[in-house]
Amino acid sequence: MAKRDTDIARAERFCSSLGLRKPILLAPMAGACPPQLSAAVADAGGLGACGALLMQPDAIQKWAANFRSRSNGGFQMNLWIPDPPPVRNSVHEAAICRFLSEWGPDVEPEAIEIAAPDFSEQCEAMLEAGPTVISSIMGLYPPEFVRRMKERGIRWFATVTTVAEAKAAEEAGADALVAQGMEAGGHRGAFQADSAETAMIGLFSLLPAVVDAVEVPVIATGGIADARGVAAALLLGASAVQIGTSFLRTPEAALPSGWSEGIGQANPEDTRLTRAFSGRAGRSLVNDYLRAAHAPDAPEPAPYPVQRSLTQAMRSQAAKSNDPSRMQSWAGQSARLAQACPAADIADALWNQAEEILS
Repeated sequence: MAKRDTDIARAERFCSSLGLRKPILLAPMAGACPPQLSAAVADAGGLGACGALLMQPDAIQKWAANFRSRSNGGFQMNLWIPDPPPVRNSVHEAAICRFLSEWGPDVEPEAIEIAAPDFSEQCEAMLEAGPTVISSIMGLYPPEFVRRMKERGIRWFATVTTVAEAKAAEEAGADALVAQGMEAGGHRGAFQADSAETAMIGLFSLLPAVVDAVEVPVIATGGIADARGVAAALLLGASAVQIGTSFLRTPEAALPSGWSEGIGQANPEDTRLTRAFSGRAGRSLVNDYLRAAHAPDAPEPAPYPVQRSLTQAMRSQAAKSNDPSRMQSWAGQSARLAQACPAADIADALWNQAEEILS
């Protein structure tokens, strides 16, 4: 009983430090974190989130203003740390375009625009937006940005997928670590793109190893979708959990029904890690496009963000037509546990039932 009391007390201390009532963080999912979803999680006592990867600076500011018009709660903003410029191969890209023409509109490699929003300008916009937390994935923020963040009282949460990454993030000044297991939906947060598919560590192996290796609080993410997962994460030393897929079937998320219904029907083996959508490894529901893209005669995906640009037309068309056979449908391995109900109800159930299990 004393150990379980300590688990709850650890979570309560973490919540107190951030002004939360529940140790439930919405995962910052780029393109799937509308302000109304984050506001619902924040009003329920958790922490909202904005995945700002593809957002221009003015869009970052507008998102924050929209959130604050709905909630007085806290939120995190998240950016990917940029990879080195991709190596282009026109012959290979042409082969990918021929393959993609079977799944969507014709795409010409020379028409692809891979320019992303300016990272430094996005960082400035996040500072001006003044979130409770700025989080990172795919690497570490530059020291000068970390210094400026902390001068403004903004916490830095660094996503890690290995113990080595966790130690590097703590040394760089991260205030907390988000330990991401291989079960997580969406993109793997590995610092190096080529290790995202080789260092495949499950959350409940990664989490206690990271907790034992660092002094800062650790947040567990990946495959947590109900109160049992929350309680198990706290028992293994987490101070909070970060959850994405379990909130994607809520009305506030407003996903295409094909994606939402697919999440509700997916067993763990119905998801897979793939680079076929973006060029970076991420976990998605298995569909017809992925089966074809992983066939032996299919061209290898181009590096990120070239592959993302090449598949943009197909992905957009699939979303508009609600066609799950070729839709980019990120989902974690515990997708089937996600409930189609309001986000506040999910947040309440996650923590109230976890408290009962732990006490």
